[in-house]
Amino acid sequence: MAAHPLRHALPLFLVAGLCLSSLDATAKWLVRDHSLWVVVWARYVGQMLVVTPFAWQRAGRGFWRARKPGMQLLRSLFLLLATLGFWGGLRYLPLAEASSITFLAPTFVVLLSWPILHERATRARQIASTAGFIGILILLRPGSAVMHPAVLLLLAAALSNALYQLLTRKLLDESPYTTLFYSAVVGTVAMTLALPFTIDVAHLMSVGVGPLALLGVLAGLGHYAMTNAYLTAPASLLTPFTYLQILWATAFGYLLFDQHPDALSALGMAIVVASGVALAAWERQSMRPAAAR
Repeated sequence: MAAHPLRHALPLFLVAGLCLSSLDATAKWLVRDHSLWVVVWARYVGQMLVVTPFAWQRAGRGFWRARKPGMQLLRSLFLLLATLGFWGGLRYLPLAEASSITFLAPTFVVLLSWPILHERATRARQIASTAGFIGILILLRPGSAVMHPAVLLLLAAALSNALYQLLTRKLLDESPYTTLFYSAVVGTVAMTLALPFTIDVAHLMSVGVGPLALLGVLAGLGHYAMTNAYLTAPASLLTPFTYLQILWATAFGYLLFDQHPDALSALGMAIVVASGVALAAWERQSMRPAAAR
């Protein structure tokens, strides 16, 4: 009997989620002392150093050749914008609530799926995205910890992430290793070009580069583990576990920054998680062949 795909994919996916949540916590710590541009640069350089040998080993010397280079560049640009928006917002906002707001991306996916992909959203997706939006509104209520102008950066990050996901759907005929490489190299090149205008070498040396190196390692390992997980098991099986990142973010926020959501914020976060998990479970059920039901 063949092993269930989750048996091998789930540990990888959980490691990826922990690495990426640790990445966000490290970024929040670093943006207090470093330029946002330097922190994002370190993240992409580290990712590229990890994923490039992996892509080369799996796909051969032509791993960088894309069938749709323009689409790859645009998709990777949206990923870079999502990172800049999210980490820029983290400078001012609690980690758990900020992470939850970025899960507004599925709502944007539903709204944009028709104009970009010409796909009509199912009733289940409409209901789930509406519920998730209600959860975000609870988080953004007057008087909450996230009522700050920086929340606009998080909303921009969620929109950029949604566009990144939608364009990923347009690259299904590309090698996943090529796509993984472009995700890293575009951010690396763009941030390296900006680095001479944003870096303060004296300050950087006084603070130390060790945490920046950790940032790159976490990004590279996180994306490496996630890519391998998605190559082993369908996304519909893994998606519900994505929301564990909110739990990790809550734990890191409490342990590192003494931040914890109040009761209403926790309710909003719970609604966001429940809507996403319920949608993933429904879509997994709908994908099963009739004979297996």
